Amino acid sequence: MRRALRRLAPTVSILAVSACTMAPDYHVPVTPSAPAYKEVPGWTAATPLDGQPRGAWWQGFGDPVLGELESRAEAASPTIAAAVARYDQAVALADRAGAERLPEVSVGPSLSRERLSAGRPLGSSSATYTARTLGGSVDWEVDLWGRLRDEARAGRAEAAASDADLASARLSLHASIADSYFRLRGLDAEAELLRQTIAAYARAFELTDIRHSGGIASGLDTNRAQSQLSDAKAQLATIALDRATTEHELAVLVGETPSSFTLAPATPTIQPFAVSAGIPSELLQRRPDIAAAERRVAAANQRIGVAKAAQFPQLTLGLSGGYQSTSGSIVSAANSFWALGPLALLAPIFDGGRRSADIRRSRAIFEETAADYRRIVLEAFRDVEDGLAAANHLADAEREQDAAAAAAGRTGDLALIRYRDGASDYLEVVVAQTVALDAQRAALRLHTQRLQASVALVRAIGGGGNAQTGAVITASPDLMHRSLVASRRHPRIVYPSESAGGFQVHRRGCQSRW
Repeated sequence: MRRALRRLAPTVSILAVSACTMAPDYHVPVTPSAPAYKEVPGWTAATPLDGQPRGAWWQGFGDPVLGELESRAEAASPTIAAAVARYDQAVALADRAGAERLPEVSVGPSLSRERLSAGRPLGSSSATYTARTLGGSVDWEVDLWGRLRDEARAGRAEAAASDADLASARLSLHASIADSYFRLRGLDAEAELLRQTIAAYARAFELTDIRHSGGIASGLDTNRAQSQLSDAKAQLATIALDRATTEHELAVLVGETPSSFTLAPATPTIQPFAVSAGIPSELLQRRPDIAAAERRVAAANQRIGVAKAAQFPQLTLGLSGGYQSTSGSIVSAANSFWALGPLALLAPIFDGGRRSADIRRSRAIFEETAADYRRIVLEAFRDVEDGLAAANHLADAEREQDAAAAAAGRTGDLALIRYRDGASDYLEVVVAQTVALDAQRAALRLHTQRLQASVALVRAIGGGGNAQTGAVITASPDLMHRSLVASRRHPRIVYPSESAGGFQVHRRGCQSRW
C-alpha cells in the first residue's frame, strides 16, 4: 500500500498544482463620479476604506442618555443578533466550500458473525465464523479546472458581503436610534413650549373674563380666549400621543418591550453633529452597503468559473485499506488489505444544453449584481449630497426661523399690552399669539431636523466620529492589505489591492474569456 501511495503521489501533486480557474479576471464595475461634490468643494478620488473603524460617533452629540440607549441596543437588539447569525451562516458555508477541495477520509471498523450454507456453490460443509475488519477510505476530487477553488472563493466573498451587511445593520440601527431619540426630545421641547403657552393663555382667559365681568370686554373676547386655550390643550394632547409612539419605537430598536421602557421627558441642549465641510470621498467608500455589493459581484464572477468548469471532465481518486481477520490478532501484515481506485474520469457528453444554460445564467447574475453595485454607489453619492445640502440649508433656515419666532413673540406681547390698554380687541391678540406659537414650534422642529440631518449625513458617509470633538474622522488611505477577521461580536472585512482610483483586483487562472 505504501509503495502504491509513493507511486501515486507525484501524479496527484502534478494534478493539484496544475489546477486552474475558469472564472474571468475580476474588475470592480465602473461607476460614474463627479470630480467634486456639488454641495461642498474639495472632493477627491476615493480609495476603498470600508474596513476603517467607525467608532461611537453618537458620543459627539454629548448626550449621555443617547449613549446609554446605543449601548443597550448593541447588546440586546434582535436586529443585530439576526445579522450576526446570518454572518455566522455565511462563514460556515464558506468553510464548507473550502473543505470540498480537501480529501475526505473515513474510518469504518466492522464486526459480523456469519454461517455459510453447506449447499452453497462449491461448498461441501457448513461453516460459522466471525469477521473483523478495521479499515478506512480516502476519496478526493482533483480540482483540474478550478471548480472547487472558484466555489471556495465565491464562498469567501459571500462571507465578506455578509460581514459588511452586519456592519450596515449596526450603522443603520445606531442611526435609527439617534434619529428617534432626537424626535422624542423635539416633542419634549414642543410639549414644554405648549405647557408654557397654556399657562399664558389661561392667564389671558382670566383677564378677559375679569374684563367681561366688569363690562369692559365683550363675550366675544372671552370665547376667543377660551377657544385659544382649548386649542393649545388639544395640541399638547396630540404631542403626547406622538411622544408615546416614538418612545415605543425606541423601545423596539433598543430590544425591549414598550410596556417596560420609559424615558423621562427632558429638554437637553443638543447641538447638531459637527461634520467637517470638506468631507473627502474616502468616507463615502467606507459605506458597508457598497462593500457588500462589491463582494457579491466578486462572488458572482467566481461562479461563472464554477459553471464553465462543469463542462469539463471530473476526476476523482479513491483509496481504501486496512486489516481483516476471523481469529487471532487483527493488526498484522498477513491480515492487511488495500485497494487503489477507483480512478474515475467522468466527462459530460450530452446534457441537452443544461450546462450551457447554467453558464448563461451565471453571466446574467453577474450582470445583475454589477448593476446593483453601480446603483448602490450612485445612491450613496446622492445620500451624501442630500446630507450636505440639508446640513447647509437647515442651518440657514433655523437661524431665520429663530429670528421670526423672536419677532412673533414680541408682536404677541405688544398685542396683549394694546388689549389691556383698550387700544385693540382680543382678535388681534389671538392672531398675534397664534403666529408666535406656530413660529416657535417651527423653530423647534427645524432644530430637530438639523439633528436628524446630522445623523443622516453620518449614515451616508458610512459612520465614523470623534467622541471628543464630534468631528468626522477622515479615514487613513494607507490601508493596503486587509483580510477577513471572523469574530462573532465584532467581525469586519476589508479587501486586497487598493489604488487611488479604487479596486483593481485581478485573479488569473486559465485563459478564458466570455
